[in-house]
This record gives sequence, structure tokens and C-alpha cells, in this order.
Amino acid sequence: MSSTKPFGISKQQVWEAWKCVKANKGSAGIDLESIEDFESNLSNNLYKLWNRMSSGSYFPPPVMRIPIAKKSGGTRILGVPTVGDRVAQTVAKKCLEAVLEPVFLPDSYGYRPGKSALDAVAITRKRCWKHKWVLEFDVQGLFDNIRHDLLNKALSKHINTDWILLYVNRWLVAPMQEPGKAAVPRTMGTPQGGCVSSVLSNLFLHYVFDAWMRRHYPKLQWCRYADDGLVHCSSRYEAEKMLRILQDRFGACGLKLHPGKTRIVCCDRRYKVPKDCAREFTFLGYTFRMRKTKAQNSSKIFDGFQPAISGEALKSIRRQIKYDWKLKSKTYLDLEHLANWLNPVIRGWFNYYGRHYKGAMVKLARFVNEHIRLWATHKYQKLWRHRIRSYNWLKNVYKCNPKLFVHWKEYPVY
Repeated sequence: MSSTKPFGISKQQVWEAWKCVKANKGSAGIDLESIEDFESNLSNNLYKLWNRMSSGSYFPPPVMRIPIAKKSGGTRILGVPTVGDRVAQTVAKKCLEAVLEPVFLPDSYGYRPGKSALDAVAITRKRCWKHKWVLEFDVQGLFDNIRHDLLNKALSKHINTDWILLYVNRWLVAPMQEPGKAAVPRTMGTPQGGCVSSVLSNLFLHYVFDAWMRRHYPKLQWCRYADDGLVHCSSRYEAEKMLRILQDRFGACGLKLHPGKTRIVCCDRRYKVPKDCAREFTFLGYTFRMRKTKAQNSSKIFDGFQPAISGEALKSIRRQIKYDWKLKSKTYLDLEHLANWLNPVIRGWFNYYGRHYKGAMVKLARFVNEHIRLWATHKYQKLWRHRIRSYNWLKNVYKCNPKLFVHWKEYPVY
């Protein structure tokens, strides 16, 4: 840190931020400079970045605008900063998190260190057994519609560091640009994809929803993961009332609840509800609904409101296996190398979606096994077009090495 610089940003802070950016990987920004390109002249790049940030002369370049197709239809706009700008944003993000994490409430789970989507799923499962009704809501276009005046008001309440306030404001108004097109200025929102955007969006929703709920409705339990949220209610009347209240609250802050993803759900099979009332909802890739459940320390089976992998998530994974893996063209791999290549991906799926109601993962396990079998029919000529023979081959592989593929431990091949 230099005493001649107006802002107290150390070189160590920039170095630690770079290590985070490199670990997270990511694509190039509007300057088309990749992480490898940036690293080829690392010392000079990091020094220039530190020098500009600590002197107040750093101005972020335009954010590359990338439309991404949503699974539910439509497009989501991602904003990809340059590698250097990601480093600068990470410096600010770490400082913001140190101040804001103690402010955020326990039932906010998205984009927070030490909290995960599975934590949100687990607490939701627990509360659905206690409360008979759930108001599920989704904030439409959150990152595109954050009001800068309200966000700056929230920031100034907790942040008194001049350089953070200066650069956050510059990031908020940094233009978006598609390759080969003119940059488009912005007057609201924070780009989804920016390192600092996750903390800023959490701060915004902390005052729009989290702290507001605790102040006005302290008896109601809720859970929020980024722009997806749930409010647990004791009756349908209470849920309908909260829906109207939240629509007004979010509207007053410049936001809107997604009409197709906001609904009231009954969590108790004993209620005789009208046909227009939903009996299930999907939250963070899990579908919550009535399922056959075995009681702990007992063989008794009963109906319980349980989460399991959603049909949409299962369909997306199957599509990835079928079209992205391209196993038919990977016959140059031997079986061990194939397992080493696939296991990290398979482990991620089963660790996340297999945390609750593991029986629902049987279909995925069989689908993975089927494509391993198909790979074998293309690799080994003796198995080509021999369905039964290739199935027997897969069973023999399992008997000889039941730990070869990570999902075989929970879902044996029979």
C-alpha cells in the first residue's frame, strides 16, 4: 500500500482477488482477453489495475452482453466483464461481504459464503411439514430492474469507504455491449454475471423483502435464494393476503413478481382445495409434493410433503448426457479413463439432487448406465447390436469393480 495513493487498496488485495477469478475460470469479456492471455503478462496487468484503483482513475470497460436461453422459455441477459474488471470487482466484493454479511438475515441463502442451495432446500422441507400453505414467488428480471437510487441509499447506510462507493457507482452505469455493436448506456440494474452484482442484489432485496418481512410480519417464516422466495402461511386466506401485499411492496421498489412463477401451494393432502390451487412447487431444482415416505426407525409408510429432483432438472441432465457428452465419439478412451472423465460431473449431480428422496434418482442412474452401455457397443465390436450381451458386460464390469462409477455405490447395476 502506498501513502501517496488516495485510496487504501493493497497489492495483496488485488492478488487475492486474481486468485479467485482464476479459480472461477469464465470466458473473455468485450476485449476478448482470456484468463490465459491476462496471466501471460500478470505482474504488469495486476500492477496497472492496483495503480488505477488506488489512485481513483479506474473506469470499468463495457460489459459484454450475452443473451442466454432460459429452460422455461425466453432469454436471460448475462453481462460478462473483462478479466481485469472481474479482478477489480472481486476486490470490492470481498470488502462488501466483510461488512454486509453480519447484516444479512439467516433465511437469505443465495450468493453467500457458507450457505448453499441445499441449505435452503433442507429448511424448506422442514417448514413445509409445519405449515400447510406456501406462497412461492419469483422476482421478474431482478438484475435488470434494481433502482440505483434505492441501492445507493442502502449502500451508504453500511459503507463509508469512499473507493467502494465510487467504483460501485461506476460499475452500475457501465454500458453493455455486444461484439461488433455500439455500447448501450444503463440507468438501472446491475449486470447478472458481474462479481459484485450478487452482493448488491442481496443488499437490495434485504431491504425490499428480508428486513421488511422481519419488521412487519415477524411471525411468518420465509426463505429466499436470490430472486426466488417462499413464505410459509397457516391458511389459504393468509397466503392470498400476503401475495397482494408483496405485489404492492415489490412494485413500490420498482420490481415485479413473475406471474407464471408466483403461486399459492397447499402442502397438506387433508385439505380439499379447489382445482385452481397447486399441490406442488419447484424450488432450486427440487419439486416439493406429496410422496410415499418411510418413518424413521420404523417400517411404516405414510404420505409426506417431500422434495425430489424436478422433472425439468432431470430432463436437462438427460439432454446433457445425450447431446453434450457425445460418448459415441469417445471410443478412444478406455473404461478407467472414461470413468475419470465422467465421475466429477456425475458426483456433482448425485451430491446435489440425491440429498433428498434418493429413490427419485434411480431413473438418472439407469440413464447414465444406458449411455455407458451404448459407449461400449461402439467401442467393442463383439457388443455391437447385442443388447443383452452389452447389458451382461455392464453387469460384469460392476461385479468386478463396483466403485468404478461414483453412482454405483448407491445405485447398483442389476
